[in-house]
Amino acid sequence: MSAHAMPRSAWLFPVLAALFFGVAAALGIGFTRSAGGLLFAVALLVILFGTVFAAVHHAEVIAHRIGEPFGTLLLTLAVTVIEVAMIETLLLSGKANPALARDTVFAVVMIVCNGLVGLCILTGGLRFREQEFQVSGANLYLSVLVVLATITLILPNYTVATPGPIYSVAQLGFVSVVTVILYGVFLYIQTVRHRDYFVRGVDADDHATAISGGVLGLSVVLLLVSLVSVVLLAKKFSDVVDAGAAAIGAPPAFAGVVVALLILLPEGVAALGAAGRNDLQKSLNLALGSSLATIGLTVPAVAVVNIGLAKPLVLGLEPRDSILLVTTIILSMLTFGTGRTNILFGFVHVLVFAVFVFLVLAP
Repeated sequence: MSAHAMPRSAWLFPVLAALFFGVAAALGIGFTRSAGGLLFAVALLVILFGTVFAAVHHAEVIAHRIGEPFGTLLLTLAVTVIEVAMIETLLLSGKANPALARDTVFAVVMIVCNGLVGLCILTGGLRFREQEFQVSGANLYLSVLVVLATITLILPNYTVATPGPIYSVAQLGFVSVVTVILYGVFLYIQTVRHRDYFVRGVDADDHATAISGGVLGLSVVLLLVSLVSVVLLAKKFSDVVDAGAAAIGAPPAFAGVVVALLILLPEGVAALGAAGRNDLQKSLNLALGSSLATIGLTVPAVAVVNIGLAKPLVLGLEPRDSILLVTTIILSMLTFGTGRTNILFGFVHVLVFAVFVFLVLAP
């Protein structure tokens, strides 16, 4: 992490986001299905994506300064705030979609464990033939992911306290608590007790870089501005997503995929870059860590809000999606079982991701 000049985009997009919201609110400007509305949507999406990238950048700057485990926790919380804001805004506005949180979480798992992981393995395999990573760390990721995905996305289909794929309030509260506890224990293992499981050789200490107090203070301010701006713009983003889904005749699950892509884009770019530098370990840490944080923190946060508002929260997957999830878990176990990868593993993961995307658009 550089201690020198801050990238222009890191301060420009948060400022643009705050100005965009202020002008739109003051003049009553919103999305409409017109030529002007199209320009509004394009500007909103560019600013919103740029601001998400900026928020992740500033969280990483602060994380490098304050050290572990607080640095990783801060970065995770920053991304979770954005994701929860998006989900809750879409849940509380527009057409009711109580399954949005489920669709978003499932989309994150499929995008990360198949799309992103597959592309990283393909990128590294085409350039370096084979790449290595720590099997012990990958197994810990998968063990936690299997449990979290099962109790949040599959088990609700088989409880009897409430009809349908919905937990009762007591069940949802219990699952939320144990989910946070499990993620917290994993975070402790990853950042403190067994940190060596997630690094390879000389990579163990190359993150420790001095950052000046001025850069740190500016990053704290801009991180807060970025998070607040994203939360404030979430309602306008939901209007664009609803209009886009209606225009192409997409099913409700389409909104969950869009939210997941927005949240994962910054870390996805970083993961692909690491794979291209023959650092597949870092790619897996970024990718699989994102999926665990989404289930471990986003689901409990959304559950708390929905319980407080007395709104239903559909979590159980459809049988078709359950099959895709089980396939992904088995495939991941085989891929990460030897500590070495090649392009075939990457191609198979990308193929499963393509099936997921096709079935979202053509269920």
